[in-house]
Amino acid sequence: QVKLVESGGGLVQPGGSLRLSCAASGFTFSGYTMNWYRQVPGKERELLASISNTGIATNYAVSVKGRFTASRDNAKNTLYLQMNSLKPEDTAVYYCKAPALNYWGQGTQVTVSS
Repeated sequence: QVKLVESGGGLVQPGGSLRLSCAASGFTFSGYTMNWYRQVPGKERELLASISNTGIATNYAVSVKGRFTASRDNAKNTLYLQMNSLKPEDTAVYYCKAPALNYWGQGTQVTVSS
């Protein structure tokens, strides 16, 4: 059974940093590209970052490029999102997902506010 558990969210001041984690199980994590998304109530889910199965290749949305970095540890079946220079508009629920699999985790809330 595929399971994705996001963690690491919280309240942070503008300009601050957070590192999100996504613990994956139930599938061969090292074989899949993984994505990070976020969603604000009333808006569509936004694709933020994509990382290849080896971690060598990454792509980012314009809104987060240069501030967010996706990485993974295939030995630990864990995906990460390092978020720096956070802005109030980054406030959202953040999710991880393998685009090839139709499973979502519960997400982790990130709130950027002074």
